Amino acid sequence: YSIFVDALINNGKVVPRAQLPLIITAQGGVGTAEEHQFLIDHYKVDSVGWGTPFLLVPEATTVDDKTLMKLINAKEKDLYLSNISPLGVPFNSLRGNTKDLEKLSLIAKGTPGSSCSKQYCALSNEFSNQTICTASRRYQTLKIKELAKAGLSDEEYQLQYDKIVEKSCICVGLGTPSLLIHKLDTKVEGKGVSVCPGPNMAYYSRSMSLKDITDHIYGRANMVDRNDRPNMFIKELEVYLSFLQDKIKATISPASPKQVLYLTNFVKDIEEGIQYYANLFNNHYSEFREIRFKILMNLDDCSKSLNKLMEEIESLSEHEQYAF
Repeated sequence: YSIFVDALINNGKVVPRAQLPLIITAQGGVGTAEEHQFLIDHYKVDSVGWGTPFLLVPEATTVDDKTLMKLINAKEKDLYLSNISPLGVPFNSLRGNTKDLEKLSLIAKGTPGSSCSKQYCALSNEFSNQTICTASRRYQTLKIKELAKAGLSDEEYQLQYDKIVEKSCICVGLGTPSLLIHKLDTKVEGKGVSVCPGPNMAYYSRSMSLKDITDHIYGRANMVDRNDRPNMFIKELEVYLSFLQDKIKATISPASPKQVLYLTNFVKDIEEGIQYYANLFNNHYSEFREIRFKILMNLDDCSKSLNKLMEEIESLSEHEQYAF
């Protein structure tokens, strides 16, 4: 609060007479009324946010018809944690979205990168004082030329090349559905659409009204179309395991001590998470009575998957001092 007040004073803004209340919220992966209420009751959060299911609610979000059908039909394999964001943070995405198809077409033609019409993410000053976006054609062209001079092996070159061209122009792609729905000109932006549903999208398979989703959130209806949806904590754990697996695949053997340390620390964090969840579900028997056995089975499967990933990490190092 003191930092907040100092910032207001330094900018000549009005300062509140009394300290404002601190509101704690939680969001990400919530999919049932039971999960929603558990977060409020157990963690004492003030409110819980829902995001992904609202992409199927035309009254609440602007999604063009073609993308809406892709979301309705999406399964687990179609939803993934990507590195397409020029901001350098993991970004949930839908495989086969039209912006990615547009990007792949440009790569195939030998002209990767976007025209960068908006420049909202033009933040990199790697090549000049004038910042450019890492998803832009200019940046990727310069980066690929630099890569060609690095003298890398074919395997390492391809790995680095893929990282460069994977970036997508999301500042345009995320806004394009509004243009398409309202029949506005897309000559500058193009018709490619980016969309960022979380893994939860796999368990919703219909367009919904605002009343439908509200009734679902508060337990008056059920909009989840599958009975095999995992608990939100299990799904989160699976996302971390998938992220770790991708990191391992991107590490060329022999790995450096720094790389091995990063991966092993990641494993330890997940191990602690699995133990935390095991205690959580065992100590809250009444809340998870109907699904507790399934959750504990899922945790056991995650633990086995983690052990296999640990073996892969060990195999990345050829030196005995890096071994566990």
